Amino acid sequence: MAAVIPKAQKVEIPSENAKGLLSAYHFNDPKTHAIGVIILQEWWGVNQQIQDEAADIARRGEFSVICPDLYRGSLATDNEHAGHLMTNLDWPGAIKDIQACAKFLLSKGCKKVGVTGFCMGGALSMAAAALIPEVSAAAPFYGIPSSELADPSKIKVPIQCHFGDKDEQAGFSCPASQAKLIEKLKEGNVVYEFHSYKDAGHAFTNTEGPNYNAEYYEQGLTRMCDFFKKHLL
Repeated sequence: MAAVIPKAQKVEIPSENAKGLLSAYHFNDPKTHAIGVIILQEWWGVNQQIQDEAADIARRGEFSVICPDLYRGSLATDNEHAGHLMTNLDWPGAIKDIQACAKFLLSKGCKKVGVTGFCMGGALSMAAAALIPEVSAAAPFYGIPSSELADPSKIKVPIQCHFGDKDEQAGFSCPASQAKLIEKLKEGNVVYEFHSYKDAGHAFTNTEGPNYNAEYYEQGLTRMCDFFKKHLL
């Protein structure tokens, strides 16, 4: 494990999203870190918490990490504002942004690219696994895309899912939604792992959230790093 938390470099990436150039935080040089990992924000935006988590994942896995600002500068101030930002997000446009990040990492020297994300970013990372050919593995945390965006049964790359068994986000990451997801993954013969965290609510890796669980943060990120090392080397 790398001892030093890497510093972020702000980069601008061309994207086919109609909104144009995409800002992102980039950690670790792809020339010396062969595994590329895209980290996708919760519905709050790219705040300090997700930047710190991205840096921690880059340190733990010794990955070349990129964390794109899918809201292009907007940050939520409360749940209502976050819900508004997420609802108004152009989700197919966000998929184009994620693809742009994957192409960026590959062009800079990464051998393969994986994607992970949390809450909204979890749903997008799962969709990216189904829709983006440059993505070679995905590890979504507590988020499932709408059927209009992506069909999990169509995923052709390994996927590792992380959900709390007390998640109350109905239709998005609750236990009933999790059960339907597993059915879809089995239906499509997807290569998958599914990790359920006992008594965990939504967003249990968010260090600033009410459901944060330090043990599950450590467990989840360790599993994710090992998974990416297995499938992306």
